[in-house]
This record gives sequence, structure tokens and C-alpha cells, in this order.
Amino acid sequence: MKKGLLLVISGPAGSGKGTVNAHLLKREDFEYSVSATTRAPRPGEVDGVNYHYITKEDFLCRIERGEMLEYTEYCGNYYGTPLKEAEDVLHSGKNLILEIEVEGARNVKAKYPDAVLVMLLPPSYAVQEQRLRGRGTESEQKILERLARAKEEIYCANDYDYVVYNHDGKDAEAAEQILSIISAEHCAVSRNKRIAEDYLGI
Repeated sequence: MKKGLLLVISGPAGSGKGTVNAHLLKREDFEYSVSATTRAPRPGEVDGVNYHYITKEDFLCRIERGEMLEYTEYCGNYYGTPLKEAEDVLHSGKNLILEIEVEGARNVKAKYPDAVLVMLLPPSYAVQEQRLRGRGTESEQKILERLARAKEEIYCANDYDYVVYNHDGKDAEAAEQILSIISAEHCAVSRNKRIAEDYLGI
């Protein structure tokens, strides 16, 4: 069985990561890695579905035991990917989606050079601000923090393999672009080391 691809999707708040990923997850060959976080759930979020909501103490213990594939601190909270869950999905042959911040993406790429990093962006910074304010779920201070963070993160885009823009009402098209990327990556010679042997049946 061919091992699945580790797909990292990052993007500033308001880029539409959740909506785009939902299109990918309708396919049987994609699975989402549920991250662990120390932040409180937002209205409508479910433990074990959106995130594993754990205490800071628990999170730090997991780091010490080497149970996190990657982790980062963002706006005062910890976020990370449980290692065992990620490895189980990849060995099953499915593509694993990690929706993580830029620091976590760098850590993943350092450990797994074959990981495919995609930066998902709104069409512009102005559109991002409109989306954040349109949510109506966060304080002005938190919105300003996220916008400031986005200005920092955009300069990390060159660390990624691909960039995809998510225009308003075009989330399905953004997902299709990512599917095209994954399809091409599966065909890459670098990921098919036994071409001659498999072809000749030896």
C-alpha cells in the first residue's frame, strides 16, 4: 500500500481554511488531523472534532513525552499535532491534512521533507479584515492581534511549496486547486522510487 501524503495547509485567520478543507474531506482518500489546543472552544465547536481541548499542563507533558509531531504557541495558546494519530493515517494510505500555523509547518517540513506545504490566502489583507469583522465572534483586541499576526505570516509564504488564493464564494475552486497539487505530487518521480522494478515486475 502506498503511503499517504502529509498535506500542511496554513493561512491567516479569515483565509477560509476550514471551509476549503471541508471540500477535501468529502473524499475518502483524505483525513483531517485533529489538533490539540489549550484555547477554549468557540461556540459550536466540539471536542475531538474541531480540536482536542486540553489543559496547558497536559499539553506540556505530551511535549516532554515526545507525543507531538509539531507544536507552537499562538496568541497565548498552544496548538499541536498528536504524533500517533498522524502516523496511523499516513500508513493507512490516506492523505493527512494538517491545518497548522507557519511555525508548526516549518517544524513538520524539517522532520518530514516530503510533506507538501500549501499557503491558503484571502485575495488581500483588506478582504481578510472584512472577513474577521464579519464573524462577530471576537473582541476588537483579538481581531487586531490576528491582523498583526497575518502581516508577519505573509513573509513566511516563500517557505511553502504552493500558494492558493481563496476568493469569496470560490472555496470549491480553491479546494480543486489543492486536489490538483496532490495529484501531481503523487505522480512525482521523487515519490515513486521503484518505477523500473514495478514496471518489469522484478
